[in-house]
Amino acid sequence: FGTMMARGAVRDVARARGHPYIVGDKISRLIPEGSQGFPMTIDTAIQMTSELAELYKSDKTTKEIIDLARRLEGCVRHISVHAAGVVIAPTPLYEFTPTQLDPKGGKIITQYDMHAVEDAGLLKFDFLGIRNLSILSDAVRLVKERHNIDIDIDRIAMDDKKTFKLLARGETMGLFQLNGAGMTRYLKELRPTTIHDINAMVALYRPGPMESIPKYVERKHNAKLISYLDPRLKDILSMSYGVITYQDDVMMIAIHLAGYSWLDADKLRKAMGKKIPKEMQDQKKKLLEGFVKGGLTQKKADELWALIEPFAAYGFNKSHAASYGRLAYQTAYMKANFPTEYMTAILSAESGDTEKISEIITESKRMGIPILPPDVNASFGGFTIVDIKKDDVTHQEIRFGLYTIKNLGTDIAQSVINEREAHGPFVSLVDFLERIRHKNLNKKSFEALVKTGAMDALGERGAMLTNTEEALAYNRAQEEGLSGQASLFGVMSDQSSVPTLRLKPSTPASKREMLVWEKELLGLFVSGHPLDEHREKLETIGTTIESIKTLKEGNSAVAGGIVEDIRTILTKKGDKMAFVKLTDMSGTLELVLFPEVFFTHKEFFETPDRCVKVKGKISERNGEKSLIVERVKEL
Repeated sequence: FGTMMARGAVRDVARARGHPYIVGDKISRLIPEGSQGFPMTIDTAIQMTSELAELYKSDKTTKEIIDLARRLEGCVRHISVHAAGVVIAPTPLYEFTPTQLDPKGGKIITQYDMHAVEDAGLLKFDFLGIRNLSILSDAVRLVKERHNIDIDIDRIAMDDKKTFKLLARGETMGLFQLNGAGMTRYLKELRPTTIHDINAMVALYRPGPMESIPKYVERKHNAKLISYLDPRLKDILSMSYGVITYQDDVMMIAIHLAGYSWLDADKLRKAMGKKIPKEMQDQKKKLLEGFVKGGLTQKKADELWALIEPFAAYGFNKSHAASYGRLAYQTAYMKANFPTEYMTAILSAESGDTEKISEIITESKRMGIPILPPDVNASFGGFTIVDIKKDDVTHQEIRFGLYTIKNLGTDIAQSVINEREAHGPFVSLVDFLERIRHKNLNKKSFEALVKTGAMDALGERGAMLTNTEEALAYNRAQEEGLSGQASLFGVMSDQSSVPTLRLKPSTPASKREMLVWEKELLGLFVSGHPLDEHREKLETIGTTIESIKTLKEGNSAVAGGIVEDIRTILTKKGDKMAFVKLTDMSGTLELVLFPEVFFTHKEFFETPDRCVKVKGKISERNGEKSLIVERVKEL
């Protein structure tokens, strides 16, 4: 059952009481997100956030909304379906639980919730779909097709030097579980050499256990630092340099140092895994008593508990870490050994998400793999690898697919591919217009092909766009058998019967225009970037957006980039402030401009696509970094 959590309750109450959207939105934004297993409550939020507490005291509307939301908090709001939960019964399901049809999808679901079905004696599994498995199988298929190499991904060498070098360099973009600025930084420090290092990082990189990562890194590089609170811990923790890393470590410590039975240790695991605070308090008391009884001093028992406690909410079990670590290694192996195939597989998997595509393309270019725009003579539906021969050396490049073009339906795209495959490449604009006889070749689809550069081999973009109407009329004339209309076509000088298209004079498209069109229809700049002309200035700034995201809250930072999205809101006092998306070659950062700064610099944010340099301080909310802007300049 979906329940009314703090944020949702506030939004629902504000809406039901008829307040403008911004009122509920403002209050709910001041409520921090809870951590996994420990949902945020309104009372905790008021204690944690002074701005919310102040608003509650001083603003009558806020007080009314919060007081009502408090009474609704925790109430059932709606029925929902567990995303991956599957229950298994030895006999028909209705003998254990009432069943019903899912209101949205019509599948059979239980009427008992996820906890009650277990109490009723049913086995419940979560089956998670992981996109990286599809990416891996796609990359393996591409390697087979292109190089006739069979890769058995489950039997690859687990000591591949190229793979570990890739991780040590921090080239983690596109890898399962190992990407992101924080994890990348730790991997570069760790310089992993075995699969156990990767498993440990997967397990430790989460709130709580993360505190142990620096100790793990130090001990890997300096064996003299490895120490154990008690000699009995050596057998349990030797693989992880004496650092508690997995739930299993805690269970073994409980068995060998606190005298737990295997059954009691499993109860401890469940209390940790299910994040049951009361149960953890009971376990703490029992563990400490067991440690002392088992021979530890009270001081050492307390020290050992302090090492165990971070696992109360987020500990990973070893088998989970090993499964994830193995998959992470497999993705790193493919990226290190078959980079073009692996990056193509990721591009295909993420083709609906332009922000991710942009990041992947930036990474591909950094790896030396050029990304080519779509082309009616070379593209297929999805992203494909193209072999280009230069000076007797074959280079691999990745070509955009026709399906990725906005405003171009898959049917017309497929029609272009089928015609080319059947009768060869298109040699001119006239040839293209004569051969593509599809009802959906209209103004929208024709312009989409031209603007993205897919027809660059057939003519200049500006000329083709200026003559869109003429081109489509010629195309329709082929269909109607009227290709001899003199009003539209002049006859070629040699009096051949082949008609030609008479084009109006036109101005060639500028580089800037072409980039704007690509951004609009492909979601990103392909043939260049508006920041290319500012490359030197960006280099003198010395920081990229990705490097800024690794800085701590409160640090000053300078960033340069292109303004992509501007969202203005009114403050309670009625002043305008803005949230702006700034993008450079490495990533995207949210800029926050409070009223005074926004008023002083608003000319830079009247339209997107301005290239600017900003200075400000790092802010972090709910794990996301933004920059509170102090000054702005044009690049």
